[in-house]
Amino acid sequence: MAELSAATQSPSVSSSSSGAESSAPGGSGGSPGACPALGAKSCGSSCAVHDLIFWRDVKKTGFVFGTTLIVLLSLAAFSVISVVSYLILALLTVTISFRVYKSVIQAVQKSEEGHPFKAYLDVDITLSSEAFHNYVNAAMVHINKALKLIIRLFLVEDLVDSLKLAVFMWLMTYVGAVFNGITLLILAELLIFSVPVVYEKYKDPSKTPWSCKEKGGISTKPEMQQLLKHHLIVIMLLLVL
Repeated sequence: MAELSAATQSPSVSSSSSGAESSAPGGSGGSPGACPALGAKSCGSSCAVHDLIFWRDVKKTGFVFGTTLIVLLSLAAFSVISVVSYLILALLTVTISFRVYKSVIQAVQKSEEGHPFKAYLDVDITLSSEAFHNYVNAAMVHINKALKLIIRLFLVEDLVDSLKLAVFMWLMTYVGAVFNGITLLILAELLIFSVPVVYEKYKDPSKTPWSCKEKGGISTKPEMQQLLKHHLIVIMLLLVL
């Protein structure tokens, strides 16, 4: 009887153990949409940049794109001091006007709502020493890598890499003769906020003029080539104007 009871209990024990083993990988693997081992902060920042570039939130992306484009166009026409001064004056004009408007409304209505920016004035924006050290340590990692790379290239540790840098700088002299730094930044912003959207819209072969070859390569039909050509022509005309 003991052997019979042990035999009847063994399948349940084995099934429970197998269930535990099967549940363990699922728990360790996590959901497919979870962030990798880079950390929640790093994954969150990269996802925010991805959503910003692909216009997931039109209002947010439009505000960022419009503001940065206006600043770059202003820097192309005026000096940095003038642009910064005008931006600060515009911000002060908005805040002072709103402060005076709310004060007048409170005086007319005889209300005691207080300062209109009190909620923002009470926000604690002090930077702790721990957070400051974390930012400094993260910056030092990138600075050290950059210094090692500069020393390795300029002291010709690898002749091929140094020659590549020399050829690249020689090509950049021709680019600098045609464009200045602000123009290149404007062109880069226009491409960053437009090309990913166009690519995402036309990357589906079933709905767009993309066609996949049998060897695994991707080719474009004339419609897609014409679209990209017109897109680049419009950007270049905006820069010229």
